[in-house]
Amino acid sequence: MSARDSRQGLIIVVSAPSGAGKTTVCETLVAEWPDIRWSVSFTTRLPRRGERDGRHYHFVTLEEFESEREKGRFVEWAKVHGNLYGTPRDFLEKQILAGKDTLLVIDVQGARAVKESFPDAVLVFLLPPSLTELERRLRIRSQGGSENISSRLRNAKVEFSCYRTYDYVVVNDDVAEAASRLKAIILAERCKTSRLKRGTEREVSKPR
Repeated sequence: MSARDSRQGLIIVVSAPSGAGKTTVCETLVAEWPDIRWSVSFTTRLPRRGERDGRHYHFVTLEEFESEREKGRFVEWAKVHGNLYGTPRDFLEKQILAGKDTLLVIDVQGARAVKESFPDAVLVFLLPPSLTELERRLRIRSQGGSENISSRLRNAKVEFSCYRTYDYVVVNDDVAEAASRLKAIILAERCKTSRLKRGTEREVSKPR
């Protein structure tokens, strides 16, 4: 019996303010650890440079998004910086049953909704070293000018107040180190006895 066969799949939720580096950290983790699967969200926003439909997001129109939402397909959905994002429920359920781990990069309100539907989900909040560093990163990205940066910084301060509701906090002062800490969290969570599938104890105790 393999380790994957003996346990349920993990749902790992990573949240962070815009500019904190959550996508970069998670991409670094997945590149080094390919058995972690992305949960690909639906979004109405336009693709950024280098993003691919079906890999980073399912890019859809507002009408398409609303149609999926009305069907009850999303475990959570939220409006963030004027764009809609939604996480498909059926994919997560299949991953859990198959013993496969799934990584979600979503905002604070989305994380709360996922935790309500999947209480065993692991919530990780990624913090920048400081607000000054966060502002510097946002200016390098420079999307939408000073007004947009100010709006994102205001939102960041609100999101910071929620980090104590998460299971873990990782400070992203170095991408490789932050990815390593995230990996350590996942490895520890995989070993929890509460994640064993029913009947595993009987299989383990069988004489060989």
